[in-house]
Amino acid sequence: MEGEPIRARPAWSVHPDEWRALLVERGMRAFRADQILQALYRDWIQSWDEATTLPKDLRADLAREFPLAVPKVLASERADDGTTKLLLGLTDGNSVETVVIPAGTAKFSDGRPGRLTQCISSQVGCAMGCAFCASGAKGLVRSLASDEIVAQVMCAQHLFATPENKRQGSGLCLTNLVVMGMGEPFANYDETMRALKILNAGKGPNLGARHITLSTCGVVPGFKRLAAEGLQFELSVSLHAPNDELRSQLMPVNRRWPIDELLAACREYTRETGRVITFEYTLVKGLNDSRACARAGAPPEDAAFVQGEPHTAFAGGPSSGPRHARRGHAARLPRCADEGPHPDDAQAQPRQGRRRSMRPAPPSHCQVVAIGECLEQLHLLSINAW
Repeated sequence: MEGEPIRARPAWSVHPDEWRALLVERGMRAFRADQILQALYRDWIQSWDEATTLPKDLRADLAREFPLAVPKVLASERADDGTTKLLLGLTDGNSVETVVIPAGTAKFSDGRPGRLTQCISSQVGCAMGCAFCASGAKGLVRSLASDEIVAQVMCAQHLFATPENKRQGSGLCLTNLVVMGMGEPFANYDETMRALKILNAGKGPNLGARHITLSTCGVVPGFKRLAAEGLQFELSVSLHAPNDELRSQLMPVNRRWPIDELLAACREYTRETGRVITFEYTLVKGLNDSRACARAGAPPEDAAFVQGEPHTAFAGGPSSGPRHARRGHAARLPRCADEGPHPDDAQAQPRQGRRRSMRPAPPSHCQVVAIGECLEQLHLLSINAW
């Protein structure tokens, strides 16, 4: 490698399928690629010095040409239910938040929760300016590179994998990933998609595509791009209002892509992919949680359910209910008249204070639905939540 210019490229930005060609290009043996992938995504190294199966001189070369930029945990907050929020420091002095969320009581034999979801960020700050979101209060600083997105998952793996899990060199401790943290993923499409493809790769972390969800505030061009990928990532759309007037007040993006255009993109996405879209609806007390809002609901097609979340107040945000408001309410959309009963129908109205998983029906089960009817359920739930 002497005499060649050093072209540093972060290791976590390299797709597993690219390693062999990159090594050969640098005069290295191609079989080292499998050892590198084992070190990165089974032994979960945070420094090339930890990759002891590789020769020392190769480790030095890799550290120089493919650095591992491990974020520093600047702060950590843990709730009673085990949910943990991390503030991660990046190499340029900026920081992002990520949240790791355990769910359910079932555990694997090594002590890990049966379901562990991580919410990751795609940008430092956000340009979308949604009124209820603290991330956009100070605007967008910059978009994250793909390795900085992957690094959030690597950090969680290092912190949450059990000692037995680490010794065995086994797979990712996370079971689900949601791109619902800081930033708008469709506004950083290329880097976000590269990161998710790395995390989904069989020789990488190998997280199943259906266990990865992107959440968008409604950046319409991203729908067509995602549909063209041919991947099975899940898609969630932040709705938060039943009409353009209110949604534009809460979400400035609606002035660029109003509800009709957004829902048209949703319908086209489902037609092209056959995949169900989830709609999110943040309940802001006294603003969008009324029965009138529920009855004004627009009728999108091909949605499985609306997820309702009571809003938590922050400085500069809209008024809201108390911080102890119950979270996780979901309301199932009406089913077609020619369908038989669904196994979940008997419990489609969640009991007060109970958090439960809502499994989306297949697209064929939800061709004629009305968000207004679903918001009627959320309105009733919000009365109990506040």
